[in-house]
This record gives sequence, C-alpha cells and structure tokens, in this order.
Amino acid sequence: MASEWADVGGFGCVISAEPAERNWIPAGFPIANGGFWTFREPDAVVIVQNDRLRVAAVPFTRSNDEMQFLDNAKHMYFSTRAFEAPKNGRLTVEWDMAAQIVGARGDDLYDGFVSFHLMDLAAGVAIDVFAANRTLATVYARLPFPGASAPRTDSGPRYFSLFDEFRGVTEPGQLHRYALVYDRGEATLEWHLDGKCLKREISVPDLGPALLALGMMTEKDIVPGKGSVSCHGQGAVATWGGIRVKAEAR
Repeated sequence: MASEWADVGGFGCVISAEPAERNWIPAGFPIANGGFWTFREPDAVVIVQNDRLRVAAVPFTRSNDEMQFLDNAKHMYFSTRAFEAPKNGRLTVEWDMAAQIVGARGDDLYDGFVSFHLMDLAAGVAIDVFAANRTLATVYARLPFPGASAPRTDSGPRYFSLFDEFRGVTEPGQLHRYALVYDRGEATLEWHLDGKCLKREISVPDLGPALLALGMMTEKDIVPGKGSVSCHGQGAVATWGGIRVKAEAR
C-alpha cells in the first residue's frame, strides 16, 4: 500500500468572514419548516493558535424540544472535504483532542463532552469519539439524518447507536492522540488512543464518502411533555489539532 498523509487544518476559516479557502464550515441540517438548524453557540469564544482550534462554550444554551440529534450538538463544525477508503483499502484519521467540562453533573459523560466524528451523511453513519473530564466513549451509529437513506436489513435495527465507555483514561484538559481506522476490504473499524487500540468492530457495513466533524455536545433524552433537558448551566472547553487523513489502496 502506498499513500501520503493529508493534513486537514486551516482553522482560521472559522473566524474569518471571507476566508480564501474554507476547510471547515458551521455544521447543521435542514429542518421541516424549510429553515436550517446550525450548531452554533452564539457566545462561544474561538481561538486559533499553533494550528490548533480552541473553543469555549460556557454555558451551553442551544436546545431543541423535538428532534434528538438537533438537541445533542451545541457547537459543531463540518469539514468541507469528504474522505473515502479505496474499495479494498483502508482509511485512517488521526487527531489531537482535549476536553475540559465545566459544571457537569458528577462524572456523567453525557451531560457534556467534546467530540470528533467521521460521518457518512448519505447513509446516516456516524463513527465518533466522545471525551469528557475523566471518561471517553467510542460510538458507532446509524441515525435518521435529514436526507439519509439507511438500509433495512433482515436482522438488526435500521437505526442504532452503540456506545462503549472507558473511565479513568483521561483528565480534564489532557491532550491525547486519537485515530479511527476503517478497513473497507476487511470490513473492520478500530478506535485508537495514544497508539493503543481501544475498540474493534467487525462486519462493518460499507462506508462511503465521509465528512469530519468537531463538536461540543450532550446526550440527554428529550422528555415527553417537557422537551429538552440538556442545558442546566454546564459547558465545555475544547481543543482540536493535528488532524490528518490517509487513504491506502491495496
């Protein structure tokens, strides 16, 4: 296999009103009334320094009473470029990430976290890492994103989210090196932390062109008759950098 790493930086575009080249854009989805829901905390503080993106959103304020995945993401960016593994090859994504969560309830990861995503929006597939003060989670999901066409199968659910938590593996604000490795030929998926494999998934359905996403989120169920309960004054400080991608053909 022969290929080269492609760096995905250029974070200054998230600050500049008229960037010459946009590697990242505010993330969001169209909504039923014809509008567009943007994942953006209006008072977030954004810093680009040493080719790293730092965002502080304290407290979280964005919520949605009707659609769960719109309520979950508070502040998020999508890459403008999609990445895909060759038909019998492998796609590797590496990045640095740190998370400091402020005002969350105990060590509840899902009350507030920093995230990185590989997302095949056409198929509704999301492959993620969530990081909070002392806990990480790997996530493999197929979700009903607007416009997505998730296949129906004879076995297993059409939509799902599989979370695996790893406690005591990080500290508030601690920077780690992460990687996602998708082997299209072998139909496997791996999550790595500081050079060690955290999780391996087998028999992974085919993953097409996928965007990268950087997020600050919660995962709290909308309560029937009450709506969103995801914001109670908590927030997050996130750092991302060193993002690079390699597609290897066999």
